Amino acid sequence: MNKRDYYEVLGVDKNAPADEIKKAYRKLARQYHPDVNKDDPNAAEKFKEVSEAYEVLSNDQKRAHYDQYGHVDPTAGMGGGSGFGDAGFGDFGGFGDIFDMFFGGSRSRGPERGQDLESELEIAFEEAAFGVEKEIQVPRTETCPTCGGDGAKPGTKVEKCSVCNGTGEQQTVVNTPFGRMVNRHVCSACRGRGVHIAEPCPNCHGTGRKRVRRHVKITVPAGVDTGMRLRVPGAGEISANGGPPGDLYVVVRVRAHELFERDGTNVYLEVPITFVQAALGDEIDVPTLDGKVQLRIPEGTQSGTSFRLRGRGIVRPNSSHRGDEHVRVQVVTPTSLNERQRQLFRELGKELGQHPSEQTKSFMERMKSAFRGDN
Repeated sequence: MNKRDYYEVLGVDKNAPADEIKKAYRKLARQYHPDVNKDDPNAAEKFKEVSEAYEVLSNDQKRAHYDQYGHVDPTAGMGGGSGFGDAGFGDFGGFGDIFDMFFGGSRSRGPERGQDLESELEIAFEEAAFGVEKEIQVPRTETCPTCGGDGAKPGTKVEKCSVCNGTGEQQTVVNTPFGRMVNRHVCSACRGRGVHIAEPCPNCHGTGRKRVRRHVKITVPAGVDTGMRLRVPGAGEISANGGPPGDLYVVVRVRAHELFERDGTNVYLEVPITFVQAALGDEIDVPTLDGKVQLRIPEGTQSGTSFRLRGRGIVRPNSSHRGDEHVRVQVVTPTSLNERQRQLFRELGKELGQHPSEQTKSFMERMKSAFRGDN
């Protein structure tokens, strides 16, 4: 039978270094391994060809002989083998070791970690700012309290599965032209549990587990914001076969505040002031997350002016840094004036003059110049 060139089989150049040859082999071995490609009738033959090529090209001496003589082994007829094709894969005895190397060891099911759970928690604006402890209910699967998790009715025995002898696996041996192959799959009788339950537990119906709503305490640190996730180790689903439980992830949602808005660690507040307060100045009480504080409004304050209150914002999570509060004042134009008030405003207007301030006049002049197209 004519054999393909080993370098062609692995898809590498004849001058390829050893690490490139190994990399190519690992990729092809994964691709054609019979235990992975059970539906491909040609997988075993391709895997044998790839393994044979690597067995020769990974050995410096065999590779040198192959480069010089090709598929004809110079030791043939002198006590050596029949050629480079005798690589020890005729009975697929090396499949198990190679499978372990590529796919992480034994194919039997070991203890697996339980699944993670996710829940949502809504908290108030102030709770997010300063932190809080909450208790939530999380539906999850736990060990059945009636049978203790073995799935059997109390007072009855759990017997070893007679089909798989307690291993939870069944093996099927297939004879092929290249030797015997062993396929492993979950036992159809016990579904991988390795036991037979004659009288199932009436509470869990033989599953050994029960769906419950568990109360979990959540410590919410100061500074959290909407969308942040809190991890509670071990509060997830229990393992199906003795492994550690999963974790619980709690997604935080912060309710909007009626006064404050948040941007990172800073908070923003809009406060109305009167025309008189803006013109003459005043001291006003403004709310903060810590309570009311006094803010001085300077004489001549314009509507939209912002004032900063240092350290009155929100703490950065896992830090001592605290943001600021920004207070933006809005001058409220009086409405529904009585005749006396109108008269006072008319008198004030005469005193101040009916023309805009110098700043406003300068702005209007620039506007007129822009519309005229002046440079």
